[in-house]
Amino acid sequence: MSHTLGIRQAQKQKTRQALLDAALGLLEEQSLSSLGLREVTREVGVAPTAFYRHFRSTADLGVALVEEALGSLHPMIRKIVTSAGDSDLRIERAVELIARHVDTHPAHVRFIARERHGGVQSVRKAIQGQLAQFAEEVKVALTKDPVSRGWGDDDLLMLANLYVDQMLMTASLFLDALEEPQEERERVAQVATRQMRLISIGREHWLD
Repeated sequence: MSHTLGIRQAQKQKTRQALLDAALGLLEEQSLSSLGLREVTREVGVAPTAFYRHFRSTADLGVALVEEALGSLHPMIRKIVTSAGDSDLRIERAVELIARHVDTHPAHVRFIARERHGGVQSVRKAIQGQLAQFAEEVKVALTKDPVSRGWGDDDLLMLANLYVDQMLMTASLFLDALEEPQEERERVAQVATRQMRLISIGREHWLD
């Protein structure tokens, strides 16, 4: 009996993931607010009623996509903020990691970029919640850095949010340059590096 239940659970998970993948593909060309569940189920080849075994609505599916899309960013964020080396080297590594993530997960990056200010409130809130979690992770890492000695908690969180916003903006710029010549991608990297350096310089002199 347990074996049969295991097979059913695996099939259920497979169908759920297929719905997520289909929705993500359809959202390459439209916003979540215009996506119909029948479009998604038709893409997967299941009846519309099957959708409700996995999600309450397309908004609920969108929240699951947020968790999937931004969940993959946590390891990258941790790697960026804990990397060794001087400030310039860490910034270069950060830009490289962001570019690589965009190359690997372009559909996820496009979804977040579009829906961060989109028309589905629950999805906007889910994105905001994930970004707040990123900022807390960055703040904890910044607290351990000697440069942050004497900083208050509010200022550290403000700085963390600056870094998170900059990472998102950099990801969006790399996304726009995906189909562009290599020279354009290099230009994006140079601009992103300069912008992060500007934040770092301001950080060094904040308490002056």
